[in-house]
Amino acid sequence: MKKNSLRIIILPLVAAVSAVAGLLAGHMIGRNSADKQLRTLARSLVNPDNKLTYTLSLVENLYVDSVSLDSIYEKTIPLITKELDPHSVYIPASEMAAANETLDGEFDGIGVVFNMATDTVIVLNVVPFGPSDKAGVRAGDRIVTVGDTLIAGRKLSQQSVMKRMRGKRGTTVELGLQRQGVDSLLTVTVTRDAIPIKSLDAAFMIEPGVAFVKLSAFSKNSHKELTSALAALRRQGMRGVVLDLRGNTGGFLDQAILIAQEFLPQGRLIVYTEDKFRRQMREYSDGSGLLQDVAVAVLINEESASSSEILAGAIQDNDRGTIIGRRSFGKGLVQNQLPYNDGSALRLTVARYYTPAGRCIQKPYDQGTDKYYEDIFDRYTHNEFFSADSIRFADSLRYTTLGGRLVYGGGGIMPDIFMPMDTADVTRYYLDVTNRNILYRYTIEYADRHRKALDAVKTTDDLKKLLDSDTRLLEDFTAYAARKGVAPDRRQIERSRELLTAQLRAYIGRNTVLEDAGFYANIYVIDNTVKKAIETVRTEAGASRAESALPGRP
Repeated sequence: MKKNSLRIIILPLVAAVSAVAGLLAGHMIGRNSADKQLRTLARSLVNPDNKLTYTLSLVENLYVDSVSLDSIYEKTIPLITKELDPHSVYIPASEMAAANETLDGEFDGIGVVFNMATDTVIVLNVVPFGPSDKAGVRAGDRIVTVGDTLIAGRKLSQQSVMKRMRGKRGTTVELGLQRQGVDSLLTVTVTRDAIPIKSLDAAFMIEPGVAFVKLSAFSKNSHKELTSALAALRRQGMRGVVLDLRGNTGGFLDQAILIAQEFLPQGRLIVYTEDKFRRQMREYSDGSGLLQDVAVAVLINEESASSSEILAGAIQDNDRGTIIGRRSFGKGLVQNQLPYNDGSALRLTVARYYTPAGRCIQKPYDQGTDKYYEDIFDRYTHNEFFSADSIRFADSLRYTTLGGRLVYGGGGIMPDIFMPMDTADVTRYYLDVTNRNILYRYTIEYADRHRKALDAVKTTDDLKKLLDSDTRLLEDFTAYAARKGVAPDRRQIERSRELLTAQLRAYIGRNTVLEDAGFYANIYVIDNTVKKAIETVRTEAGASRAESALPGRP
């Protein structure tokens, strides 16, 4: 399949050169000397045994019209990488900044979190001590103009608005702000600067002794962010941690290794890689980890990939903690980013990685990239999201952990505790208010009405007290939804009550300085996977504590 597809890439170029060569030959019949010179010139350009480079060289040097080889490269290289594997990819120079942004952990901008749910740019939060904070922008402000461009009420895309607000650090941009209680438009000048991108979305005590940590990516600062947060949580009495890697598609391999090391005793294999020459690189824990005595549960799902799977595999194969959720994505290929002179780059697969038990968890990709990514949908249609019994592994993929437990390779990390997707409380009413964005819009308007109280929130306990005091939150929301065209259905509302209430509280919590911590502190009550993890960690932490209290134990 790959050879045939590669021919599709090369043959149009070969055909173009052949057509020109045919015409030249027609005009040169009987002129053997000139014909021989042309062939000699063509073969001297590049090694003719390399058909691709030879073809491109013929086009550049002999084709009748001037052509832009750069344009041909831009179209051809992505087709070549597509024939290798789903994770080898060409990144044009114009896309490099965006491609590296999350991994680099920063971008140049003005430092606000905004939403455009109502065709108006509403500032949800301002990065503390960032450019906008210094200029006087506040949460709740509406950004009406950017520079001399009106952006309010124009149905601009979010990408278009971001492009206008971002820019090289040190440059300035003038914002026109509409603020509650102020009749005229406020004008502020913001000097753009480096804005950090956090890979740690949330870290807080979800209950006494148990911390919840949500890691959204493995960027260059992830280990530093995580250890700093967990050190603070230990001072609050943390004995166990729920590490949520659901939806985390990966990032830097070294960050996964560093984080795994925090949990493992000395001399434990974390991961090893193997390249085409069967050369291996093995990574072991050095015993310096600060969390070796902390009970841990790692949450994964079908969107957890790459570095997430390395970390989960290291914890599982070393019997260090419990993996909870659904089978992970299944990416066991390692890429290196190789730059071109024009600022573009090739992310090329250079090795496979293996978990400590020897598992390569890369799922098959021999049927092409499209089919590869359809695998997640296939899992859903085959009922895997709802039943672990639908998953079948070949005997050849069996491996054992350090403690002798059975685990499998060949298609992701299978959790120790399977948690099905929960749709029990999803009603037509719930789908109507969420799909039409009514629920989220309500929380934006709620934040406007209660901005002073929300700005006073500093901790998750503060947030809980504030939201608990609003005993008519759901009733107020259903009246709002009715005004927006969704009639109340009392039976369906009651069935979805917990689901609706948790989401209302979570989105309101995100509109505070807590940001994602405010969201996760409220949404977990409807998240059975998190609740199971809390129960598991609590049990393991209790057992560990009891064991350490036995005579002769330190």
